[in-house]
Amino acid sequence: MNVPKEVDHSQQDLSERSHRALQDEFLRSAVRFTVDRLRSKKKSSTEHIPHWEDLREQGRAIRSHTIAHLDAYLGQFAKHVRAAGGQVHFATDAREANARVLEIVRQKEARSVIKSKSMVSEEIEVNHHLEAAGIDVVESDLGEYIIQLAGETPSHIIIPSIHKNREQIKDLFTADGGADLTTDTKVLASFARRRMRERFLQADIGMTGCNFGIAESGTIVLFTNEGNADMVANLPKTHIVLMGMERVLPSLADLEVIANLLPRSATGQKLTTYMSMITGTKRPSEVDGAQELHVIILDNGRSKQLGDEHFQEVLNCIRCGACLNVCPVYRQIGGHAYGSVYPGPIGAVLTPLLEESDAHDDLPYASSLCGACYEACPVKIPLHEMLVKLRQRKVRAGKTSPQERALMKGFAWGFGNHRRYRLMMKAGRLVQMPLVKKGQIDAAFGPLSAWTASRAAPMLAATSFRERWPSLEQTLTANKGDDKA
Repeated sequence: MNVPKEVDHSQQDLSERSHRALQDEFLRSAVRFTVDRLRSKKKSSTEHIPHWEDLREQGRAIRSHTIAHLDAYLGQFAKHVRAAGGQVHFATDAREANARVLEIVRQKEARSVIKSKSMVSEEIEVNHHLEAAGIDVVESDLGEYIIQLAGETPSHIIIPSIHKNREQIKDLFTADGGADLTTDTKVLASFARRRMRERFLQADIGMTGCNFGIAESGTIVLFTNEGNADMVANLPKTHIVLMGMERVLPSLADLEVIANLLPRSATGQKLTTYMSMITGTKRPSEVDGAQELHVIILDNGRSKQLGDEHFQEVLNCIRCGACLNVCPVYRQIGGHAYGSVYPGPIGAVLTPLLEESDAHDDLPYASSLCGACYEACPVKIPLHEMLVKLRQRKVRAGKTSPQERALMKGFAWGFGNHRRYRLMMKAGRLVQMPLVKKGQIDAAFGPLSAWTASRAAPMLAATSFRERWPSLEQTLTANKGDDKA
């Protein structure tokens, strides 16, 4: 499939990407509408479950136990996949994973690949590598199909095309061969369905991600709402599974807990529409199914988090996207401003850990540290604490600007002594006066302008709490005396 070249914003930093997103009113309204709807549906789905917090704690315990014993469970999983007729390949990084995919494609002399939604495939950019080798690749998930035509990356973990309107989708579909299309949702969905049916029947290889691999049986578990993953996994003769090494669960009993947590946290559904379970290759008595199964298990920086007391829990993530839906920063700038495959709070933590390059040092600052992501996370990952640790790591490595270091030294000097602090507050009341309008600071230029461009800064109170305390203390003492009388 020929798609337009994706716009490269890799040379821009977080502030530049965010500024561009803040100018896009449609993007901001679309993101707000979608995350509000998802958050509301989650609330409706969970508020009547008396044991929801117990379920979250079970999920946290399952994931933490699994990651703590990941080597054993991965070995068990690989053993059972092979016993069921599949092949297992371990890839250290994206280069190895893509090389393995290309090797399988060439062995099968394949010319076309049909895919279902997979964040790991986005992470390693497998589509670009296959297309560069002359292989036709098509995304079968509707949202992924839309952004593939646009030459973009997902802007949300579970709703990739959140930033596209129906007019834009109609234009993309028309360019891909659609005729007489309108912006009616049914018309657009019908076109996509027809295109996918053709591709399902023509594809030489099917490629999926893996929500979870079950160690005790070697089963691949896929959560979808469109059913396309079943077609991808069963119609082509060869099925390639791309799996992050942390996406393993010990048993089907553990899956029962996670299957209750993930849909409710992601889309507010009690159950996902399709939960497909694939164990091995097609049996002689079966009508459909792949004759050859390859499971590629990807490390790509994940193993570096094992044993790290601050960051190991990030591997507990079940990719539900709940943290994105409550994040006040994501709500304003959307997913592409993060400059990463993984947006939102989870991306702000995961991307710097996996890539370990200066390119993403600014991502941990894309957070208000409000802790809403922790409250929403179905497996209780303390993302807000990890963001602080990543900021500390950057400071200790000396990667902050001279201006920031000077500002922090001045902050420590002023706030390190109560007399200096009081003097600064008194001086601040005088300095702020030219900038105060209707009780709020409104700076059109200078260091405060970036803040007041999109929000109001409250003015310093005329009298501080410390200055008011002597009179308050007298009042409290008097009231206590009256009570005794």
